[in-house]
Amino acid sequence: MSDETTDWLGQPRDDETPDPVRAARGHAKPALPRRFYKEAGFAEDPDGFRLTLDGRPANTPARNPLRLPTRALAGAVAAEWAAQDPQIDPSRMPLTRLANTAIDGVAPRLDAVTADLCAYTGTDLVAYRAGDPERLVAAQAAAWDPILDWARERFGVRVILSEGVMHVTQPADTVRALSAAVETVTDPFRLAGLHTLTTLTGSLLIALAVLEGRLTPAEAWAAAHVDETYQAEVWGRDTEAEARHEARRAEFEAAADFVGARR
Repeated sequence: MSDETTDWLGQPRDDETPDPVRAARGHAKPALPRRFYKEAGFAEDPDGFRLTLDGRPANTPARNPLRLPTRALAGAVAAEWAAQDPQIDPSRMPLTRLANTAIDGVAPRLDAVTADLCAYTGTDLVAYRAGDPERLVAAQAAAWDPILDWARERFGVRVILSEGVMHVTQPADTVRALSAAVETVTDPFRLAGLHTLTTLTGSLLIALAVLEGRLTPAEAWAAAHVDETYQAEVWGRDTEAEARHEARRAEFEAAADFVGARR
């Protein structure tokens, strides 16, 4: 098994002496390790559902237990591992990557992640509108105005709109109310999902709408990409751009699973 694979499983290496050749290759893209297990599954324990590979409990890259909070999510992560053949490709494992992020990155830094999300209260995508053409203006209004109406009703916030990219300062009460909504999310998995939903869309309001069930993941993704959809309709679609779009969408759907929007 490669060094990368042993890291994922949290197993000690046979030789902990630094390898200068490996260190020199540090900035190179590592070769993907071959699948080394026959079966991927999970086992329930008092703290959740632990991923298992050939019956052995698996760990995160930081060697924490790779444990999921629900049976459905554990089954989905196990399915990602079962689908890896002949190599293990993390780019095709969005749920696993997000689980690792929640466990290794978010859980020990809840306050920092919350603060990062709260920064979006003043720069939300849905506040910045096009001045023209009329078709795009109408598309943005149709997708985003209902989200603003929901936010006003749900959180009591008023969002000031801006035309173009000129920064607009949001009311202090709005910033406080939306920050308070973020601060109620203390579960590392839900917070990791909320963070991913927000960063992929540029909109905390869209992410909160998914978190609270106001928008389905498909509706939220469409709302966040009104501009891209318009440009594609006008200029046509680019194959490489579409591939990147679909990769981001897979990450978005994984994050929706993490906040419980698809379970």
